Amino acid sequence: MPSKKTVKRARKDLRQGKKPSTAAGEFVKEEFDHIRQGKHGARSAKQAIAIGLSKARRAGVPLAPPARGTVSERTRKSAERAYEEGQGTRAPRAPSTRRSRASLRTLKRESRSAGTRRAISSQVRANPPKHRRQRTGT
Repeated sequence: MPSKKTVKRARKDLRQGKKPSTAAGEFVKEEFDHIRQGKHGARSAKQAIAIGLSKARRAGVPLAPPARGTVSERTRKSAERAYEEGQGTRAPRAPSTRRSRASLRTLKRESRSAGTRRAISSQVRANPPKHRRQRTGT
């Protein structure tokens, strides 16, 4: 469950007209903070980002799920469900206690190295943005 501060910051970003990915960045940042605080770990920086994006979609950030063929079908379907739930087109289901506990227990066993500056940096360098902002003027 994301903190109220994170949701508030994301809503503020959206009100200011920023892109949904910027608002979702608040949730990703929170996820990295959780890893650094030792609440849980992650197998990789990519996994931490995926968890943050999922939380953002569920919280109502209009971040479209990935297109077909870009990620595994399982991941895409999961993102689609989270998006629909966040947008109110799908009724939210009560989370399975067993599944929640199991996934948290698994994350707690994972390494905390996914939250390091080095891990995040290598993740960013390995996956450059698909688009660049055009510089205007001279």
